[in-house]
Amino acid sequence: MNNFSIGNLKLSVPIVQGGMGVGISLNGLASAVANEGGVGVISCAGIGLLYKKMSKDFAEASILGLREELRLAKEKAKGVIGVNIMVALTNFTDMVKTAIASKADVIFSGAGLPLDLPSFLTKDSQTKLVPIVSSARAALIICEKWIKNYNYIPDAIVLEGPKAGGHLGYKEEQIADQNYSLEHLLPELVQTIKGVEEKNNCKIPIIAGGGIYDGEGMKRILDMGASAVQMGSIFVTTEECDASPAFKEAYINATEQDVEIIKSPVGMPGRAIFSKFIQSVKEGREKPNGCPYHCIRTCDYTKSPYCIIKALYNAYKGNFSKGYAFAGSNAFKADKIITVKETIRNLMEGFRKASAE
Repeated sequence: MNNFSIGNLKLSVPIVQGGMGVGISLNGLASAVANEGGVGVISCAGIGLLYKKMSKDFAEASILGLREELRLAKEKAKGVIGVNIMVALTNFTDMVKTAIASKADVIFSGAGLPLDLPSFLTKDSQTKLVPIVSSARAALIICEKWIKNYNYIPDAIVLEGPKAGGHLGYKEEQIADQNYSLEHLLPELVQTIKGVEEKNNCKIPIIAGGGIYDGEGMKRILDMGASAVQMGSIFVTTEECDASPAFKEAYINATEQDVEIIKSPVGMPGRAIFSKFIQSVKEGREKPNGCPYHCIRTCDYTKSPYCIIKALYNAYKGNFSKGYAFAGSNAFKADKIITVKETIRNLMEGFRKASAE
């Protein structure tokens, strides 16, 4: 249980808290998870909206905001703090450079292939680089590119399955297809990475996520060859989560039927909790009249049914007539708000119980 590490970063529990934007996992949640021995992760998606008082310019506010969130998290935490930076962000380069300069312990990067991520490292930087993938093929492409172009081996790899919350790296018809389930994809990735490890005489831990919600689920995934799990939804209903009380209540009040697949303006399917806003989108009543932030490279507001960054920001504040909460497939299981300490303790107790059976 104590052998999970990302490079020289040793973790006492094999749990990575998933990065959740806009504003759901900031310094409050990340530092609490880090203090319990897991990896706490700040999401930088839309962070400029949260720091608009610092600058009216979204790009500048994003840089200042991420810098401040990392400062606060490191002040509060004695553990490992990471940043989730989506490749699809138009300010990807700014966010990566800011995370490295601010000495983030880890950068997790998905929603596209982060093929040039090692190019941003400086001579003295200690930041670990971890790509997020949805297939063994994508992981192999990244490994080969990084090794060939930068002589850099990923410090770990996150495999995100189709039961995850938020944007999914799958076509809509693949989400319910068992051939694309985490349990089907993980053994293939383990074998692929084994080949990379043998060829390069290295160790690349695999972190697997998407729909894992208890200790029993953790054990099943670790038994399949993962070194750790990534979990997001379970941390939303914690006291330390940075979302509004109304956002947390949306999880607690959700039924299994409320958690559904939606079409996102960024061109990917996503999993979210049904809201008045989603109904309004389905009825074609939410048309953006401009693009104030230019936050996502793949988003064309003239063809988009709504502005995603505004929708997620509104949800973060608890306004579900103008937004929605992204959530994993098991988010409806939440029934009360507890601390991060209790959450991790329950997970580890469940894990030990499952291991003893």
